[in-house]
Amino acid sequence: MKFGIVTFPGSNCDYDAYHAVTEILGEEATYLWHKDHDLQGSDVIILPGGFSYGDYLRAGAIARFSPIMQEIAAHAKSGAPVIGICNGFQIACEAGLLPGALMRNSHLQFVSAQVRIRVENSGTLFTNLYETHEILRVPVAHGEGRYVASPEVLDDLENDARVIFRYADAKGNISADANPNGSERNIAGIVNDGGNVLGMMPHPERACSPLVGSSDGVRFFESILARVAA
Repeated sequence: MKFGIVTFPGSNCDYDAYHAVTEILGEEATYLWHKDHDLQGSDVIILPGGFSYGDYLRAGAIARFSPIMQEIAAHAKSGAPVIGICNGFQIACEAGLLPGALMRNSHLQFVSAQVRIRVENSGTLFTNLYETHEILRVPVAHGEGRYVASPEVLDDLENDARVIFRYADAKGNISADANPNGSERNIAGIVNDGGNVLGMMPHPERACSPLVGSSDGVRFFESILARVAA
């Protein structure tokens, strides 16, 4: 299986994603430049974290107009997997691949920390090797990670089981204290209505080894491999 990892001006997690795919998962990966119109035969697309275009205007607002996004939108429309992590989540929302938006953290400070997230739906393309309500330890690093949407959109996400990760404490409790950015309903990750586009603020690619504090992100990538390969 081949992963295409997009590099925008200002991306800084593209190398982390490449390492997770090639060194941890043992699969093929290629870098896709933001001006390209060719996904190079990639089966799975990753929009990585970072500060695309310096986060000018707002995070992801300029990157959504990059030429490569036309191809990614078509890839997603075909039902193929697209993963937006951190800045990639922001880009996916700006591009209309996912509902809602990411706003400034409620405390108006950049947060870089290990957090815990609870798996809300283990039946998805991205979570099928986890258990429902399993607690994962994954890092975050963002200044605009507060997920917001209208009450109607939030209710639709809940009713359709499209909230797949939620910030929680070590015991799995959902609380304001466990929420690092003030996201509505402690939402840390969602999928689109087709279940093939994921957006999440925590970084599974940075949680693939005990040497960096957690290996809880490994099964995220293994879940994709298991489902897409099948």
